Amino acid sequence: MADETPMLAAVKQLQQSLATLQDAVERREEERQRRVNLEEELHRVGADRSRLAHALDSAEARAARLEEANREVARRLVAAMETVRSVLARQRGAA
Repeated sequence: MADETPMLAAVKQLQQSLATLQDAVERREEERQRRVNLEEELHRVGADRSRLAHALDSAEARAARLEEANREVARRLVAAMETVRSVLARQRGAA
């Protein structure tokens, strides 16, 4: 480097600086793209969460309706069994 002219040394330093700047720009662009990808993923996760929450609410409501229907069926079965017992008891008493 001792035989380089100051102009040549300055050009080499400028080239190195430009290469360093280009690397920094590329890293920044990669980071920006990663951030965009993360934001898109976050949006998808949020949409999935919303969809799943709605599905869970619907399933819970259906389960509550089925539970109520089950209680009603049980109540009716008990009433039917009591009616059958009553009829059988009357038939035994009449016999």
